[in-house]
Amino acid sequence: MLSKIAVLALPGMEVFEFGVLCEVFGVDRTDDGLPPFDLRVVTATPGQVALPHGMSLSVARGLEEAADADLVAVPAAPIGVDVDPRVLDALRSAHERGAWVLSACSGAFVLGAAGLLDGRPSTTHWRHAARLAATYPGTDVDPGVLFVERDRIVTGAGTAAGIDAALHVVRTELGARAASIIARRMVVPPQRDGGQAQYIATPVPECSDDGYAAVVEWIEQHLADDLSVEVLAAHALQSTRTFARRFREATGTTPAAWVARQRLARAQHLLESTDLGVDEIARTVGFGQAAVLRHHFATVLGTSPQAYRRRFSVVPA
Repeated sequence: MLSKIAVLALPGMEVFEFGVLCEVFGVDRTDDGLPPFDLRVVTATPGQVALPHGMSLSVARGLEEAADADLVAVPAAPIGVDVDPRVLDALRSAHERGAWVLSACSGAFVLGAAGLLDGRPSTTHWRHAARLAATYPGTDVDPGVLFVERDRIVTGAGTAAGIDAALHVVRTELGARAASIIARRMVVPPQRDGGQAQYIATPVPECSDDGYAAVVEWIEQHLADDLSVEVLAAHALQSTRTFARRFREATGTTPAAWVARQRLARAQHLLESTDLGVDEIARTVGFGQAAVLRHHFATVLGTSPQAYRRRFSVVPA
């Protein structure tokens, strides 16, 4: 049963992610038929906890108040800063007794420092994913998802994904209705489609060989045409094998993968800035059929063209 919640107050933590955890678990929703949560904000040394932007938070409760919590939650925390060993011990103890442990955004680094990510998948804000993987090589970091859960250890992705991670715990423990009630009160969807990948800027790999710059420019101008490796090799006046090898050396990827990423980037731009239909966009960028465009969106971005347009379009409805 999810009843007692401890949210860690860490020096330098981000206020938004801390607020998200307090909002999900700290608001009385018994009038909606939900059981009450006993939320406790705790810290290693009770007193004033320094926050960004010249703010501070007065916390009266110490880590002993987390000793019987059903969930211990970690907000986004500064990266590269030593974490108080007492905090790490509290997290390890929580996991050992079977409690949930949850992190939001860069709070995953705190879980990593406690050794809780070793042998488990994890996520964090996409900008920090590579650093998390390098700092804690024992975890498999997925930068494209909104949250990951294994063995009651949940890591949420960037910023607002802390809501998704927290609602996952509610949904697992109290059911979908409880998660929906909380989400409705917070005016957010109870379960978002897609993942963090659709928010990541993924530029097409640059060409490091000036000799191929003209070929790359020609590709960008002819995305709707047949751009098979045979066609590209003929345009470059090279054999297929030589072109494929040298193109990979110049761009770090295959001609087919490079073309597909160019087409996907163009499709993203058209969905954001025009009202062209999905079928027309698929033809315009060279995917031919809408089904092919949808496949690439699902594979790379974890969403559909229609959902992407609803989220990122700048064209007035």
